[in-house]
Amino acid sequence: MKAFWLSFVPLFVAVDAVGVLPVFLSLTEGMDRMRLRTVIIQSVITASVVALVFLAFGPLFLSFLGITVPDFMIAGGILLLAISLSDLITGEKRQRQTDSETLGAVPIGIPLITGPAVLTTCVLLSGLHGKLVTGMAAVVNIALAGLLFQFSKVITKSLGQAGIKTLSKVASLLLAAIAVMLIRRGITAIIALPPI
Repeated sequence: MKAFWLSFVPLFVAVDAVGVLPVFLSLTEGMDRMRLRTVIIQSVITASVVALVFLAFGPLFLSFLGITVPDFMIAGGILLLAISLSDLITGEKRQRQTDSETLGAVPIGIPLITGPAVLTTCVLLSGLHGKLVTGMAAVVNIALAGLLFQFSKVITKSLGQAGIKTLSKVASLLLAAIAVMLIRRGITAIIALPPI
């Protein structure tokens, strides 16, 4: 249970459903309830499948390339830090408009829900807590994002734009802290390796 929560929290921050909420609202503006539900289901399924496939085969691919876990921790940490700093400084989730038929899959499922931050976090956490626990935590977080989108209008009314922006900034700050921790662990692991 502890391993699940240790995986859940970083993935919750990486998914950043609250930060994605304004983009989701702008992309789905004017949609009827049935179409909106279809888009949400499509986005959750797409995001979950991509996260689980990357979780299953990402480490094998890295091993094939000769990339060690500490290498990936440092690279992944730098990437997460760049993403979090970009969100903190600009406060924007940049996204192009897309075809309404594929809206749930791209861009909402990929890369808004399951983007570089989630994929990187999944691989890193699988090395620490195992693929099964990490996969469960990823799917639960993606499902929670879908649930949040389902009640997006109610949540926006309750929190207001200022509340959503504040929560998004806090999530980005936590992601930056997690990124620094990963970089530190990666460097420590490399230093501890025996000389070649």
